[in-house]
Amino acid sequence: MNVDAKIVAYYSKNQKYKEGISHLRAIALKTQLVETLKWGSPVYTIDNKNVLGILAFKNHFGIWFFNGVFLSDPKGVLVNAQEGKTKSMRHWKFSSVNDIDEAGVLEYINEAIAIQKKGLAIKQSRKTEIILPKLLLDALSENTRLNEQFNALTPYKQRDYCEYITEAKQQKTKESRLEKIIPMISAGQGLNDKYK
Repeated sequence: MNVDAKIVAYYSKNQKYKEGISHLRAIALKTQLVETLKWGSPVYTIDNKNVLGILAFKNHFGIWFFNGVFLSDPKGVLVNAQEGKTKSMRHWKFSSVNDIDEAGVLEYINEAIAIQKKGLAIKQSRKTEIILPKLLLDALSENTRLNEQFNALTPYKQRDYCEYITEAKQQKTKESRLEKIIPMISAGQGLNDKYK
């Protein structure tokens, strides 16, 4: 299935917010943005740079602005995609197609395009040191093959696994996360490979 067919399939899927995301798509297509598919969802680009994505979730749907931190947000509708983790992405959530203010959405999209054309972006800091959580370190120490497989992963994949365990607050959660990732490490997969 080619990209266009996958995009059509995404918007045609019978789901709760089908009408809402289709309406947002129609607004996005009125602009100079190019529609493509990344991470299994529609993403709209300018000069091959991500500007926004349109997504549906269990309890809402909305627009992800990749450099939304720079938007003026006159309506006060943007929220941080993941507080404490996401530096630049902002999300405009809707719960009904009736919540969509077409003129307002178009203003935000056009401002996002202008921001991308100016090249505004938060510089991502390069994390160089990978700190292994004790639980993972113990597992790697006990299993030579797993240790080799972990070391064969790219640094960013190693870092994702370390952060995944470290971010869990309870020991029980850390242990269940370790159990989940061991087969993925053994298969040479990254934590988020399934989303690519």
